[in-house]
Amino acid sequence: MNDKRLTINNSWETVIGVEIHIETNTKTKMFCGCSADYFGAKPNTHTCPVCLGLPGALPFINQEAIEKCIKIGLALGCSISEHSLFERKNYFYPDLPKGYQISQYRWPLCINGSIEIDGEYGKKTIRINRAHQEEDTGKLTHIGKETFIDFNRSGLPLVEVVTEADFRSSAEVRDYAKKLQQIIKSIGISEANMERGDMRLEANVSVRPQGQKELAPYRVELKNINSFKFIGDAVDYEVERQIKLLEKGNKISLQTRGYNENKKETFLQRVKEEANDYRYFPEPDLPALSINPADVARIKESLGELPAQKENKYLAFGLSQNTAQTIANSQARSQLFEKAIKKIDQKDIANLANFYVNKGSIAKNSDDLLGLFNASQLNKSQTITNKDELTPILEGVINENQQSVASYKAGKLNAIQALIGAVMKKTQGKADAQKVKIILEQLLK
Repeated sequence: MNDKRLTINNSWETVIGVEIHIETNTKTKMFCGCSADYFGAKPNTHTCPVCLGLPGALPFINQEAIEKCIKIGLALGCSISEHSLFERKNYFYPDLPKGYQISQYRWPLCINGSIEIDGEYGKKTIRINRAHQEEDTGKLTHIGKETFIDFNRSGLPLVEVVTEADFRSSAEVRDYAKKLQQIIKSIGISEANMERGDMRLEANVSVRPQGQKELAPYRVELKNINSFKFIGDAVDYEVERQIKLLEKGNKISLQTRGYNENKKETFLQRVKEEANDYRYFPEPDLPALSINPADVARIKESLGELPAQKENKYLAFGLSQNTAQTIANSQARSQLFEKAIKKIDQKDIANLANFYVNKGSIAKNSDDLLGLFNASQLNKSQTITNKDELTPILEGVINENQQSVASYKAGKLNAIQALIGAVMKKTQGKADAQKVKIILEQLLK
């Protein structure tokens, strides 16, 4: 995809900050004992006086949720505050039963972290302003002219990760969101399934004249986007919309907008308040948090290796960059790979992984992958290199994979990797991959 900061208008620079909300996988809600396993349940069956905001109901803090918020903060390199405080964020919206949200504004749990992204525009450090704990809202469903409210989600533990305005393109936003999702999954605090709403993306977008150092006097917040593609498309549309308005001499207000993926455009939701309009004040029914350094050390110890650390280790084993990333970013695959490298010759497993992972021919599930790794426990004397022995196998694979053959003959030379993968699978990893490639090229001519 083209970088929109270069193709839309060279007179303007895009400035973006990102907020990502993550539902953590606790057993109960943030401030009550209701089950957090709400997905697919009958509406309004996972509720109680606390999460419905009924008069006299008193909240209490979910310690598991606090520890998971600290865990993601540590994974992002944040400092953990020794003292933290919950506040009431006051605003009126149908999905907010109390008329306020319990959140953190002035005293977040985790501050000053960073993530390094490595996408199509090279390496870049994204500064993390904070990762703080709050509660989720209910869910609105619009059917025709009617709106239905389900409070099952209301009160779920929600971690909000807020960056500085370090992004200059939609591509950087997508790279960051993908990297954060990988980290979240790897440390086990959430499934980060965007289709379910476990992870929701928001971007604060503005533009300024090239060369200007000050931030624009406004920002537009794109809310509740649930896919990497849509966040990129929404940012691109919004940047273009803002530039057109500014070049006509119009002013842009502080506002919240949604994204319509069918029309591929953003739309106004409401004029956004500043922080002081939310009338933050300390939550009177909850105590201040005092974080024990020993607990922080224990949580840090439980992190294990993060995807970036695993990737560097796998590169040292001889895996290609793409293969190392593919395995490191999947907990299931990395566990299998870690198990395999204890039993199999390092060079053999690296070669096998490179062919099946890096070239897009990897098995679809963990069981197939385990079988693939187990099949590679062969010494070199068992490798099939004889052309007469390999040719009938290759001819069979060609007959069984006509779509890949057609793609290869149409000029898509990488399609040969799918055929190589099929041969390796059929021979249980015994075929010499380089010899297979040479013979395939001869047969396909």
